[in-house]
Amino acid sequence: MLSPRVLIPFVLTGAIWGSTWFVITGQIAGVPAPWGVFYRFAIATPALFALAAAMGRRLRLGRDEHLLALMVGIAQFSGNFLFVYHAEAHITSGIVAVMFALLMVPNALFARLFLGEKVAGGFIAGSLVAIAGVVMLLVHEWRAAPLGGNVALGIALAVGGMLAASIANVIQANPTGRGVPMVSLLAWAMLYGTLFDLAYALVLAGAPVVPGAWRFWAGTAYLALIGSVVTFPLHYNLVREIGAGRTAYNGILTVAVAMLLSTLFEGFRWDGLSSAGMALALLGMGLALRARQRG
Repeated sequence: MLSPRVLIPFVLTGAIWGSTWFVITGQIAGVPAPWGVFYRFAIATPALFALAAAMGRRLRLGRDEHLLALMVGIAQFSGNFLFVYHAEAHITSGIVAVMFALLMVPNALFARLFLGEKVAGGFIAGSLVAIAGVVMLLVHEWRAAPLGGNVALGIALAVGGMLAASIANVIQANPTGRGVPMVSLLAWAMLYGTLFDLAYALVLAGAPVVPGAWRFWAGTAYLALIGSVVTFPLHYNLVREIGAGRTAYNGILTVAVAMLLSTLFEGFRWDGLSSAGMALALLGMGLALRARQRG
């Protein structure tokens, strides 16, 4: 864990993903959320194809593989991100990040349901502790309502995004998915998701809104290239190096970075309830991941 080839990508992925939650707030301030999502992946998609080609991964997929890429793309790069971008109009980015740190819970449940994977008792206990902590944070957010005020809608949207991401995580692990190079599958999935995002934006948000502010495009490029293209290869290399269980611990670093940025730039204010909630959430995540690794 302390070797540079493990420690450096571990810290980088956690820190980068922690920062993306806040950067998204600048995107939804500049354009309607659907167009923000589309611009992000319109930039990321060709870069990911180029990365797959540079790595020598095959880009030709069979019919079943394309169908899987389509399902992953709709769930991950459309449903997940559309829900998230809309959610951050109502609740702070740090809270959305904390909620998404519980992605391991629906992941485990869906994997049990569709793939027959076992769930350790300690994982369930730790997850319940983490959920209790997140509930306390949401109560704090409900009282403060620092953004649009519709916290309930923000929570529902964040849950929708989390479930969409979880579905994508589980279905890509089926036998068809395991036969496709990960970077290639992600490239095609991102292409399909981007096309869906374009159609969604045209129907629900109207004509394209093209902001002229350089900050918007700088943020979009960061989300596309650093937050999407760079981190996925780093993440999956970590999975190969130290296993999925240990790699999942960078979710705790992600939450820490996201909450720090939310505190500094979004006006999140800590009190006894929120502090206790964060402590419980981090403790529960650690217990759940530790149990899952052992199980």
